[in-house]
Amino acid sequence: MTTLDSPPSSLDGFRSLGLRPELLESLDALGFETPTPIQREAIPLLMSGVDVLGQAATGTGKTAAFGLPVLNTIDPGSPAIPSVLILTPTRELAVQVSDAIVSFGKQQKIKVAPVYGGQPIGRQLDMLRRGVHVVVATPGRAIDHLKRGSLDLDGIQTVVLDEADEMLDMGFTEDIELILSNTPQSRQTVMFSATMPPRIKSIANRHQKDPVIVKISADEAKAASKLIEQRVYVVQKFHKPATLGRVLEFEQPTSAIVFCKTRTDVDELTVAMNGRGVRAEALHGGMDQAQRDRVMARLRDGTAELLIATDVAARGLDVDTLTHVINYDIPTQPESYVHRIGRVGRAGRAGVAITLATPRQKRLLDNIERLTKSKIAILPVPTLEDLQDRRREAMVEAVRETLSADDLDDFQHVLHALKGEDSERNIALAALKLAQQTQGSVADNTEIPDSSSHFTKSHEKKGRGRDRDRNRDRGDRNDRGGKNGSRPQKGPRPVDANTGFVYIGVGARGGVRPGDLVGAIANETGIAGRDIGPIRIADHYSVVGVPDASVEDVITAIKKSTVKGKKAKARRFVEK
Repeated sequence: MTTLDSPPSSLDGFRSLGLRPELLESLDALGFETPTPIQREAIPLLMSGVDVLGQAATGTGKTAAFGLPVLNTIDPGSPAIPSVLILTPTRELAVQVSDAIVSFGKQQKIKVAPVYGGQPIGRQLDMLRRGVHVVVATPGRAIDHLKRGSLDLDGIQTVVLDEADEMLDMGFTEDIELILSNTPQSRQTVMFSATMPPRIKSIANRHQKDPVIVKISADEAKAASKLIEQRVYVVQKFHKPATLGRVLEFEQPTSAIVFCKTRTDVDELTVAMNGRGVRAEALHGGMDQAQRDRVMARLRDGTAELLIATDVAARGLDVDTLTHVINYDIPTQPESYVHRIGRVGRAGRAGVAITLATPRQKRLLDNIERLTKSKIAILPVPTLEDLQDRRREAMVEAVRETLSADDLDDFQHVLHALKGEDSERNIALAALKLAQQTQGSVADNTEIPDSSSHFTKSHEKKGRGRDRDRNRDRGDRNDRGGKNGSRPQKGPRPVDANTGFVYIGVGARGGVRPGDLVGAIANETGIAGRDIGPIRIADHYSVVGVPDASVEDVITAIKKSTVKGKKAKARRFVEK
């Protein structure tokens, strides 16, 4: 396995990469000029036909890095037979990648089929029947089509696993293995992942032929992170909604994404923020595709200024106007933090990443700082005095901007009607007061206690916490069984005191596998796949371990969704 660290380069444009004229024409029309580091390194390698394992964070241009070279192999007017299969962890990312491939391949008249759940399968069957060159699919729906015989993989020349680490976290390992086993052995296999844990290398060892590892150099990654201003506010949990409202008013972002742990949190916080006069939209696994499309359209056209989402639902989203990412819940895995904040600071644009932490979460912040090799500023929550100063500044700027407008004379009649009733000074002050009252924001009259001092105290239980995490990881691996992850267990063994168990009323007789349970829970709640387990599957029911604080959210999510296409009962499980 060869490794390349991309060196600094000043390549001017894509022409030097050897792409066909039709692709260059499409790139010119789209406004592309200079390849990103991952594109500069990966495109020539993929065009040479070697297998590639690319390490690149969100927002580095990896869709073009694999999309352009795979399209370069397709001649204009060639028969519409699937030659490229791109697998993505979520339907949102499948749609996004599909749209990008269509744009890149416009001059070649490339036919693309996005294949994902949440859309009527009949529409997808029609597309596949008419013929396509590229299939972009989520693993579950790809397998549905394989079983129906509607997805022919015999002609596949290249398979791309996009966001490979996320697919494995969501429990798609078995699905990926099955899909790859149905493609020709001669295929080119490409994997892109934001992180490179051992499980990614294990997949690469089994399914790639001496892959070349391409990753952005440390210097380039560090330069990109400098564009993101990162800071943390430490407050008690019950003060977090008010803190978020105050921070948003203080920051005044053009558009922002707020990440929550569960979809219940997303719904409740969306209602709370709209009540404060913020135009907020929710995005989570409980919404159908039409609802998701409407939400994203509102965010992109500026109708909404705030998107509140779970990690899984927002996976792969790319919003050009995004200026802020806010971690309402600090992620338990530092890699998730990197994924989240990577949505700002793109293409040379500055961005802000804000995290709301509780006093007991210093260890999580320490883990993030170790991974990113940077210190994150811990700031006091803005006080009421700070907020009033900010409001005055905003009012002054708004009035200054309005003074330059060319339609002020349209309001001359109002001033004339009030003439003689009071001084022009008092009339102006009254107008400013009226303008402030009509802004629709909720009165914020309570000081929010700052808890950042807790983060300066030493962690007496730090070592014990690390041991507990290590035991939990060991328990996940052992309890999930052998090769297929479904070896019978005597009973769910608590991994630690923070693990709770959920009874789900569908089991092996219903065709359920561990990956189905992990995928269902991760999709619907936003819990990372690595935090789900141990899993025990009996004939007619299953028992799944999840973070104890999330048990009720998982129960609610399972009752509102399906597992393996079946409605299932769910309740807290207690060993008798």
